[in-house]
Order: sequence, then C-alpha cells, then structure tokens
Amino acid sequence: MPSPGSPSPPRRVTRGALARFAYHADSSSSKENTAPPSVTDIEDAVSDQTSATTTRKRKRTVQPAPSSTSSAIAVKTESLEVETATKPSTPRRARKPARKTIDPATNETSVAPPSDWEEMYDLVKEMRLSGPAANAAVDTMGCERLALPTASPRDQRFHTLVALMLSSQTKDTTNAVAMRRLQTELPGHGPGAAPGLTLENMLAVAPERLNELIWAVGFHNNKTRYLKQTAEILRDRWAGDIPDSIEGLVALPGVGPKMAHLCLSAAWGRTEGIGVDVHVHRITNLWGWHKTKGPEDTRLALQAWLPRDRWREINGLLVGLGQTVCLPVGRRCGDCELGLRGLCRAAERGKVLQGRKAREAKIEVGEDGDVVKKEEVETEDVVVKDIVKNEDVDEKVKLEQLDQTPGLDSGRRAKKRR
Repeated sequence: MPSPGSPSPPRRVTRGALARFAYHADSSSSKENTAPPSVTDIEDAVSDQTSATTTRKRKRTVQPAPSSTSSAIAVKTESLEVETATKPSTPRRARKPARKTIDPATNETSVAPPSDWEEMYDLVKEMRLSGPAANAAVDTMGCERLALPTASPRDQRFHTLVALMLSSQTKDTTNAVAMRRLQTELPGHGPGAAPGLTLENMLAVAPERLNELIWAVGFHNNKTRYLKQTAEILRDRWAGDIPDSIEGLVALPGVGPKMAHLCLSAAWGRTEGIGVDVHVHRITNLWGWHKTKGPEDTRLALQAWLPRDRWREINGLLVGLGQTVCLPVGRRCGDCELGLRGLCRAAERGKVLQGRKAREAKIEVGEDGDVVKKEEVETEDVVVKDIVKNEDVDEKVKLEQLDQTPGLDSGRRAKKRR
C-alpha cells in the first residue's frame, strides 16, 4: 500500500474508457442522442475498413476454341493403375520323419513313413537304372555277384560268405580283386586237388599264404584268422555248408547283422531283414527319414515302416547311390534328382543352383503348341593336364633322328647340331 505522500500510480486506460471520446457527426442533436454509442473494438473497425478497401483479383478464364473437324487432335488419356500385389510365396514342403502314431479307434501303435518317401525311392531307382547313379561298382563287383557261376551251389554259397567277410572296411573294387585271387590261386588241399576257393582248400591252406592272398583288403590279419575259424565251424557244425539262419550266421566270427541279412538273401534266397551298411545309414539320415546312431538302429527303424518287398533291393540302390552321386566327401548334389526337386533336406544349395543352370532346356514350340525341339545344355568339366617336358631328352632324341636321316651329308649334320 502506497504511503500518503507518494503519488498515486496511473490508472489503466482501457478501450472502453476511450470510447466516450469518439467523434460523432450528430453531436449537436438532442440529449437523447448524447448517450455513448455501443462500444466497438478498434480491431473490428480496422478489419472492416481493410475488408472494404481490399480489391479482389479477377480470375481469368480462357474459353477453349471451338473444335473444328479438320484440325481436331484427339488425345487419348490412359490411367495407369499400379498394382503392388505381392506374389504369393509357395508354401514350403513339410518334411516329417518316420514317427509313431496311435489309432484312436483301436488304440494300436504304428509307425508312419516319412514324407514323400515313395517319390524319393522311385527317383533313386531311375537314377540307378539310367541316370547319374548308374553303373556303380556294386552293380558288377558287389558281394552278391562275386561267386563263380561254374562252382557248385554249396561252393557258391561259401563264396558269398567269404566275399561278405572280406568286404568290411574295403572298397568293392579291392574286394573283387582279392576274391579273384582266392578263386584262382588258393592251393589245393591235397595231391591232385584243384586250386580254388573251396571249404577244403580253406581248411588246408597255411595262414601265412592266406594272408598274402588277401593282403589288399582292410584288416587282412584279423580276416585271415576269422576265415580259418569259420571254415572249422562250418565243417564241424554245419556239415560243410553255411548256416541258413540269421542266428547261425551271426554266430560266425567276424559276421555281423548286416552280413548275415545280405548273405541269407543272396545265398539262400530268403529275406528276413534289411542289410544296412554305412551308405544306407548315412544317406537315410541325410534325407531325414530318421535320426539313428548306428547301422543296427537304422535297420530297425527302416523295418518298422518300409514295405517288406523292398527290404532286399534298398541296400543295392543306396550303396550305388553313395558310390556315384551321394559320396561321403564331395556330394554331387547338382546331379541328384532329389536335390534338384527339393526333396533332399541336406542338399547343398550352391551345387543345386549350378546343376539347375547346367541342365536348362532349350525348347522350341511349334504353331500348334507342340514341343518341336528340346535340347539339354550340360556343362562338361575340362581337365587340363600339365605335361612335364624334359628338354635334354628331347634334344637327344632329335639328334638321334638327325643322324639317321638319309641323304644328309656330314657338313649339314654338323651345322644342324650347332
């Protein structure tokens, strides 16, 4: 509160207070007209004046000239509609391994086969017959084909058993060479006895000589011992023939379930199980048919769902595929139909793309829509060989040829030598 001697602060001047000083033309009229007019805001007055004095621009419009038929130009306008619809992605093929299923009606448990297994099986058969997997080593040098056709049925069964015992950890080509040596070089068991692979000759041969004949196969020392022991068992327990049951075959030294099932199928014509070797075990796991740790587990897994009429042939099919296309090292996924058609989950993508490009077909279509010409373009690998050339030897050969040239005198020969 201000003190009594200090001046009072100025009063606030508002627009309403200034309105009474406004000028009016009829100020000399009667007192009834002396009342202050209605208060008008100065901003309203300015805005009204401004709006009154503002000129509006005229908008010029050009009238189109009348069109004449002689000089008329038709302009066609098209509206482009950009469609941004994305291409629907193809659904990925579901691959399911062999799995147990329970029938809700009977409550019985069964094993459902893997997805697309029949298509894969048929494609493998085509590749083995006339495709990239044809003419595998197993087709001509497999254990089933190493028995001599001229031998007796008993000796042929013995040949099959010996071939299977030698095939462990050994390539078919090496095994075939060792079998051929036994069939031709195994000494006879007595005076006048013919050499060859028979039970009597196997019993009489010395272990050292037998080891020399099969030295090329893997673990030949152990196999020499197994063959001598097996020959004695066949003589004492099986009347000189091989066992005709899985139990009897597995009881022989060095014979496992794979050899037993293959021997029973090839020698006796009875198939009671699947012969699973490293190729069958490896390839079926690559396909995702199952996840097993060893060949015996793979055999049980396959026998749970694979039809029985395919138990014998599956070994030869997959062994040949593993020898030619689905190799243990350096798989040829670009040549495999399973990889090209997206059926093998373990196929290497880069090799598959190269294989598809290499097998692009040039197709010519006629006027009626029929295919006139279809040509497959396949790339071939060109192998460049480095030839080591010995210049000294070549020069010596040239000089010898020069000396032997008729009609050339000694002076010209000396000049040529220089």
